[in-house]
Amino acid sequence: MDLPVPSLPTPLQEISDSVTREVGVTLYIKQDDLIHPTVSGNKWRKLKYNLLQAKEEGASTILTFGGAFSNHLYATAAAGDYLNFKTIGIVRGDDLGEGKSSTLKFCEERGMMLHFVSREEYKLRNAQDYIAQLRSKLGNPFVIPEGGTSEWALKGVEEMTFEVDRQLNQKPDYYAVAAGTGGTAAGILSSGANVLAFSALKGGGFLEHDILNLAEARMAKNGELTLFTAYHFKGYARHTPELLDFIRWFKEQHAIQLEQVYTGKMLFGLYDLMKNGYFKEGTTIVAVHTGGLQGLLPELK
Repeated sequence: MDLPVPSLPTPLQEISDSVTREVGVTLYIKQDDLIHPTVSGNKWRKLKYNLLQAKEEGASTILTFGGAFSNHLYATAAAGDYLNFKTIGIVRGDDLGEGKSSTLKFCEERGMMLHFVSREEYKLRNAQDYIAQLRSKLGNPFVIPEGGTSEWALKGVEEMTFEVDRQLNQKPDYYAVAAGTGGTAAGILSSGANVLAFSALKGGGFLEHDILNLAEARMAKNGELTLFTAYHFKGYARHTPELLDFIRWFKEQHAIQLEQVYTGKMLFGLYDLMKNGYFKEGTTIVAVHTGGLQGLLPELK
């Protein structure tokens, strides 16, 4: 069992502009946004082995967690529909009926059953007693954590770094990646690579602990992690005119669409670091485009 993809490996595009040339940095974008039209970016990588494990265990239903604009819920609903899994989404917040987000409407169209819970109840999403209650009540589904972040997710993300090594014929000095739950950063770190992680969350300092713990659980020789928490632009799924202007500029320069929740913030931060002399000349960086373009603001299309 596997998810269909248009092509693997996904493209690795060199990015050259006035900023990269001035600082002498070689920058690439790993375009995982092109991995699949609906199971996009890091979600494909993170779901791959989770779904294989669910199949191996004989599960018929997948249960997972997310908010109203969750890329993970969107991808899980699409993958479940394709692979004939029933899917259940535990959603943070109220059911707004016809006013619900386009992401949640898509999930319902793909057959996902949505269960809305209070923000207080949602905080229990990683508690084993709470998960046991959900499994008992909902027919013993296979549970995938929020964001797809599990030991199986890290294995899928590691494969992306192996692709890059073959495409470059070398290891980059750093990978740059946006961080929500930290699973993608942890998967890259556990491959032995150095990671620059950019929190998409306000107050995302806790991610350092989470990422390191996830990576160490792989019992691998990990790279070095640097977490940046200043580029959240007022918080998760929030944005400012400065961020949107950068996304437009980047698209004009490189014909690559970024979105405002994750990749736009990560690349804004990366360019800010380059402009401020963070990297020595000759550094090679691979920035990972983690998809999520279904949540793109209309004014950025």
